[in-house]
Amino acid sequence: MIGESIVIVGGGSAGWMTAAYLKKALRGVDIALIESANVGTIGVGEASFSTMKLFFDYLGLDESEWMPPCNATYKLAIKFTNWSAGGGHFYHPFQRYEIIGGNNLGEWWLHLKPNETPFDSACFSTPSLCENNRSPRYLNGEVFDHKVKTTFNFASEAPPNTFLSDHRSQYPYGYHFEASLLASFLKDYATALGVRCIKDDVEDVLLSSDGSIDCLRTRRNGAVKGSLYVDCTGFRGLLINQALKEPFVSFQDVLLNDRAIALQVPYQADTSNIQPFTSATALPSGWVWNIPLYNRVGTGYVYCSQFISSEQAESDLRAHLGPRAKDCIANHIKMRIGRCRNSWVKNCFAIGLSSGFVEPLESTGIFFIQFGIEELLRHYSGSTTDPEVVADYNRIIADRIDGVRDFLVLHYRASDRADTPFWKATKEISVPSSVDQRLALWKKRLPNERSINSCYHGFEFYSYSVMLLGLRYRPVNSLPTLRHSNVSAAVAAFQAVRDRTAELVRTLPSHLEYLQHLRRARN
Repeated sequence: MIGESIVIVGGGSAGWMTAAYLKKALRGVDIALIESANVGTIGVGEASFSTMKLFFDYLGLDESEWMPPCNATYKLAIKFTNWSAGGGHFYHPFQRYEIIGGNNLGEWWLHLKPNETPFDSACFSTPSLCENNRSPRYLNGEVFDHKVKTTFNFASEAPPNTFLSDHRSQYPYGYHFEASLLASFLKDYATALGVRCIKDDVEDVLLSSDGSIDCLRTRRNGAVKGSLYVDCTGFRGLLINQALKEPFVSFQDVLLNDRAIALQVPYQADTSNIQPFTSATALPSGWVWNIPLYNRVGTGYVYCSQFISSEQAESDLRAHLGPRAKDCIANHIKMRIGRCRNSWVKNCFAIGLSSGFVEPLESTGIFFIQFGIEELLRHYSGSTTDPEVVADYNRIIADRIDGVRDFLVLHYRASDRADTPFWKATKEISVPSSVDQRLALWKKRLPNERSINSCYHGFEFYSYSVMLLGLRYRPVNSLPTLRHSNVSAAVAAFQAVRDRTAELVRTLPSHLEYLQHLRRARN
């Protein structure tokens, strides 16, 4: 069993997600969180995986309880724009392919190209729901994707231990939310359960003779001691890197972007259509995110400082956004892209940015936090932990982050855009051989469960297939077996997608209407 006391250093999303989850799981364990008033958080608008619903289900929180106070909205997909030489856009949805005759609709689309309809609209309802700003739920709470009814429970019915790596099926949507408000909400939740919040600054980390953390010396509260320490100090890595000297493994050689500029663009929810998707729009030296919250839009430019200055990047971002960005204050962020060699060292776990980070192209930051917390609970049992258990945790965390790294590399490698020095460089850098080997295979056939990275990293084969089809990196020929198959069932399936999509667009409430419904339900 976990030791008697846990000390978390750092607030923000990582700190308070950790505190809330651990206290819910370990009611009898003393948990304290040290939060500095002098150290800010990045605090931009966040977008999540669909798996974040499992986090709130575990805490017993329904969407009407947490979404309104966090200005949260729904995320059905990511819209990628101008990622190919010819321009255009496509959606990477959370919705899954239908399987017809043992083959998914992506394979059938490649074979039939029904009416030359774009693959995403032909295979999924989600793109049309996004284009029409539809909610993923009806006003009675029913989810548009009927398949989830047999897979997910309401928060009140959630099983006591639902781990991400055991629950491969994803919900058909994720969330957008204001990170600072989520941290504040979870702080109230965690402290109500008994988590102690210590408002102080850590001035020194004292080590024991065996190299583990003995205690933390704070400015006003003196020594703070625990059995286990969790580093949620962000890119600083105060405990894991600075005190314990754990090396950081940079991904800068394969993921070039190392800077971001964030802006908060206001709008009035009662006069705006709130988009139910995240946008990733390619620019000459990187890409721009757009995250629609209830009260504003979080937007920013992720770029590579080798090819553009921060001043020029800000100018390009403001030009891209137009007049609405005129009076918005820019927050310039230096990103540490990579991971710690080990995220569990001695009696310290690193969670969140202190553990690892890749550019936010697929909204994996919150996923890394959630996964790290869950694996901590699975692995840590007290001060006499076996080296084999420590090694297993570190391997699992490294595999997750490395798997996402390779998936993001695919975005750039498979794109045929090479019109600027940045986009040319994404094709010229040396990448992991496994990525190029898989891309060579996927030029012959689409990805499947066996050809992607086998270690669980949050992305299933359908995500790889969607990205390659969207980037127009496609096999020349369809599967040989499909040429000798009866296509009538597949033709009927594509028609069923069209019919179902039309019904959903007609009957689902608007995104804004459902968000207002949630607010009324909370009040």
